Amino acid sequence: VQLQASGGGLVQAGGSLRLSCAGSGRPFSSDVMGWFRQVPGKEREFVAAIRWDGRITYYTYYADSVKGRFTISRDNAKNTVYLQMNSLKPEDTAVYYCVADPSLAIIRTTPKYWGQGTLVTVSS
Repeated sequence: VQLQASGGGLVQAGGSLRLSCAGSGRPFSSDVMGWFRQVPGKEREFVAAIRWDGRITYYTYYADSVKGRFTISRDNAKNTVYLQMNSLKPEDTAVYYCVADPSLAIIRTTPKYWGQGTLVTVSS
């Protein structure tokens, strides 16, 4: 089972980036998928999560620090979750990790599956 993140890079403040994370080894459509980030020397921080109800509704959850600027989405057919990041700020600079867990209660704290990180650097 693997989560492979991509899309990080260097961007100026106010710019945008889109992160992608493709799952493999098992289907993730019934899992909650999301993103964490970590600044060196600090704890990992929950960023966003998305849950599919198995029919037509997607529920999204965001940290207050990114609400209104970041949008999480998923494509279950591709086993992929995305994070569209707009109006980026220097304080968004971090390594971003995609995550997955069967439980909505767990996804914000200790998700079972972690991808490798992708670095996002926002210059001022």
